[in-house]
Amino acid sequence: MLPTTSGTRNGVVFMAAAVVLLASGILYKRRLPQPQLLVVADTTSIPADGQSDITLSLDSSDGSPLQPQDLVVLGPQRRFRSELSFVDRRVMVRLTSGVQAGEVPLRLEMRGLKPAAIKITLTPSYSDTYGDGTPDFLRLDDPGDRDAFRRWFAALAEYESLASPGQVAPEINDCAALIRFAYRGALHNHDAAWMSETRLVGLPSIPSVRKYEYPFTPLEANLFRVRAGEFSADDTTSGAFAQFADAKTLKDLNAHFVSRDVRQALPGDLLFYRQLEQNEPYHSMVFVGRSQFDSDATALVVYHTGPEGKVKGEMRRVHLDDLMKHPSPRWRPVPANRNFLGIYRWNILREGDS
Repeated sequence: MLPTTSGTRNGVVFMAAAVVLLASGILYKRRLPQPQLLVVADTTSIPADGQSDITLSLDSSDGSPLQPQDLVVLGPQRRFRSELSFVDRRVMVRLTSGVQAGEVPLRLEMRGLKPAAIKITLTPSYSDTYGDGTPDFLRLDDPGDRDAFRRWFAALAEYESLASPGQVAPEINDCAALIRFAYRGALHNHDAAWMSETRLVGLPSIPSVRKYEYPFTPLEANLFRVRAGEFSADDTTSGAFAQFADAKTLKDLNAHFVSRDVRQALPGDLLFYRQLEQNEPYHSMVFVGRSQFDSDATALVVYHTGPEGKVKGEMRRVHLDDLMKHPSPRWRPVPANRNFLGIYRWNILREGDS
């Protein structure tokens, strides 16, 4: 056995004690609880009307400052739009409701903190401010949304008028089909998946409507009112709305009269005619205004002629000035022409006292 000295023994004891203390410190640190992300809501129930808000105030349990860029909000898509702000080291989240009712569980995560969870209830909203049969949850209340819809609607209609006959969307076989096509398309989320699915190329860069996206509404794909009356809760399931509507139904139940003066038309508005000489007396055109595809500043109108006998009909794109001087007076959009019913605007664009 090697001889030992008291100094050596003391050194060994000291080193052993230091190792024990170090290990204890590590274990102690490991036992420290992870800070919690805290969330406080000003309410947990709002109408699914596409415009009501909930404000969430976020903080950390240990008082450490939060970084907004680290926040991730997980939950069902399309139920809310979110907007972040930073107030006195706290993160504020404003959630604007979508239009689909139900209970929405949300999980909020932030790096370094235990996640928080909250459940928000979106209650059904069936109001109809104008009594025209269109529910308020479909109306585009925000000016930015109204502009986005108009530009998309006009662009999609004009795009089809520029396509070669064999490239026009197959569903477009008359004037009403054109405006149904453009209406649905204008309410889509125009992401890469939509672009790939539709195979549309060369479209202008336009933001999508933010309030909701087709077909994720209480009416699902049934966008068009087909039965007269004010909107009620039963209309979501009773057949009052459908995917198909003819030109007369679109005029009477889904749009409202603006003027018989075409100078009052805005992009995305509709021109309606009633031609008793035709098998299908009601005819519609889309007021495009200035083209979004070329530099022509002259106001444009596009339409589908509809079938005539065995002829399928075709898309047409004309200058408004030329239409005003059409060889057949019954197609001129002027107050003196009894066949011209006037300019109509979609009910979802209704605002103010219109």
